[in-house]
Amino acid sequence: MRFLFDFLSPYAYTAWHLSLGLAARHGRALEPEPVLLAGLLGAHGTKGPAEVPAKRIYTFKDAFRKATAAGLPLLPPPSHPFNPLLALRTVLAADPGDRTRLVTALWRGAWGGGGGVEDPANVARLAREAGFDGEELVARSSACKERLRELTESAVREGVFGVPTLFVDGEMFWGVDALPFAELRLLGRDPFEPSTLAHWADLPATAGRNR
Repeated sequence: MRFLFDFLSPYAYTAWHLSLGLAARHGRALEPEPVLLAGLLGAHGTKGPAEVPAKRIYTFKDAFRKATAAGLPLLPPPSHPFNPLLALRTVLAADPGDRTRLVTALWRGAWGGGGGVEDPANVARLAREAGFDGEELVARSSACKERLRELTESAVREGVFGVPTLFVDGEMFWGVDALPFAELRLLGRDPFEPSTLAHWADLPATAGRNR
């Protein structure tokens, strides 16, 4: 199972913790895969919820409700939108087998009242508290710039348009609300059949809108 995320998203914060439980229940490994949400949005010509004034406050309310339902605290970061690049690259600077622990620590920094993930000193502190050499990881993060770009571009080619996105055996599930269906997939009870897609793929459009 692959979990694509950007620390910018409060929904990805909640989905990360729920996906950890989902993976554990089904004896699966969960691979965190950082991507840049701005890159996904730019590639598809869309906007993030925080960029639409009418959706901004509603989004935070909805994200708070979902986090609370999952038993998680959700506290606003120092600013939003914020620049997630340092934190995303720091994840890639860690050994793959250790990234789950680091991602969880950085989520606490972003949305759990941990002081944010833009400041290098705070990112180093969060990593250090999770058992890493935080200063070393932060120092190595700049070398991961190209890898983050590659992962983002690869996600676009796979059809990823937002975060959180969970891949289960090649099937994509987007958003917190999709996780119950991801579990059905793991149980072999996914209600969606590939043959169903043919009807949608060939459905003609008879209306559009001016942009």
